[in-house]
Amino acid sequence: MPTSSATPPPAPGAGASDALAALRRRALTVIAELAPAAIELGEAFAAAGHELALVGGPVRDAFLGRASQDLDFATSASPDQTQAVLAVWGDAHWDIGREFGTIGARRFARGGAPDVVVEVTTYRTDEYDRTSRKPVVAFGDSLEGDLSRRDFTVNAMAVRLPALTFVDPFDGLADLARGVLRTPVTAEQSFDDDPLRMMRAARFVAQLGFTLHDDVRTAIERMADRLSIVSAERVRDEIVKLMLAPDPRPGLTALVDTGLADVVLPELPALRLEIDEHHRHKDVYQHSLTVLAQAIDLETGTHERPTGPVPGPDLVLRLAALLHDIGKPATRRFEAGGGVSFHHHEVVGAKMAARRLKALRFDKETVQAVARLTELHLRFHGYGESGWTDSAVRRYVTDAGPLLERLHRLTRSDCTTRNRRKAERLSFAYDDLERRIAELREREELAAIRPDLDGEQIMAVLGLRPGREVGEAYRWLLELRMEHGPQDPADAERALREWWAQRTAGTPE
Repeated sequence: MPTSSATPPPAPGAGASDALAALRRRALTVIAELAPAAIELGEAFAAAGHELALVGGPVRDAFLGRASQDLDFATSASPDQTQAVLAVWGDAHWDIGREFGTIGARRFARGGAPDVVVEVTTYRTDEYDRTSRKPVVAFGDSLEGDLSRRDFTVNAMAVRLPALTFVDPFDGLADLARGVLRTPVTAEQSFDDDPLRMMRAARFVAQLGFTLHDDVRTAIERMADRLSIVSAERVRDEIVKLMLAPDPRPGLTALVDTGLADVVLPELPALRLEIDEHHRHKDVYQHSLTVLAQAIDLETGTHERPTGPVPGPDLVLRLAALLHDIGKPATRRFEAGGGVSFHHHEVVGAKMAARRLKALRFDKETVQAVARLTELHLRFHGYGESGWTDSAVRRYVTDAGPLLERLHRLTRSDCTTRNRRKAERLSFAYDDLERRIAELREREELAAIRPDLDGEQIMAVLGLRPGREVGEAYRWLLELRMEHGPQDPADAERALREWWAQRTAGTPE
């Protein structure tokens, strides 16, 4: 790949030179695979008298050895001129945001290759209002000027088409080789222009394994409060991407260490103040990160190949693992003899988790699922010592409902003791619980436990009309089913009549 006349990346040592060379070779391979469609598009723009360059994430990912079918381009052409070229090149085109200079197009699969989707944006040199992260769009006249407004140097690289000329005015390739996130302009200016970039920095730490340049870290620490002008939905989207990364822990650590979490997820850094009652960890914050890592290890399959009961990455399981102990700060009590307790922290934590996720505009289903898992995460404890009845096992399964497989994984992950014998004892106890659930499932319909008589049958047996008393009878039969398992309909009817007779005998006229 030819290089531009821009200043070449620094090469402080042989190791760095070797890394840069390896990145270039990898990028050549990936971009060569994109070349037929991309080069043809570049030729079309050149024939019309316009510049075109592949920019941003697709270029970065090419150096990381990842191909992308959704390609971002920058051009000297106006939006109207871009649309005219894409109308000829593609099989479909659409207006993504003409006021922002962006037109999209799709070329359908040819010769067994997948569809190619492109977004082409006119060069821009935006200005920002400090009270909003929305730019005042101004179209520019150079690729280098357009790249200067990108969030990080690793996203400010480009490949001019059709000549495949590499453009790197801010040494992004060197930063990519070092795994460092740095901004094209000063970090303060970049984050002042768009505070959401601070969240993107933490997300890239998780997704790409990068570290923050000292200037970036310092700027985030000083400017974290600027996130207050960003919508909750945009913050949520960055948190979701971070949590679904192969290893979210470095990104979460960046959020907490820079102060961003104090703004968007304050319950997380609050856990650093709480020492685990068993002194198994430095603090509950570190414990929670460990639980998250262990829960990820227990996910089954992937989104690409979903296998098993909890294909990863599973957002609900990961959020529950991270937030399961956030009720501890509010429930901490110092006991006689120097102990610390957190009674009912699971109930308090469930309410806190629901409030925080609602504030971040998570969907109702996710909020309810994470809150319920938080509430149930201690239910298992004591199983090994108390010897649960079949009734208790049925209640455990029924209370978990469709979250049972996630609850299994959350509960197992919550064991982070360094005491090997204790860990083995807890693992054995949970193995036993899962075995008993499987045995009961073979004998009973555990997935949908209902009374042995439905509402219509209850009304027929007791001579009732629809109303509160039918619901009361239904709940009593459900308790009977929980306690004793499935009943023969005749036995259930006889028990219902006896209960009703005792109930009505005790009811005053």
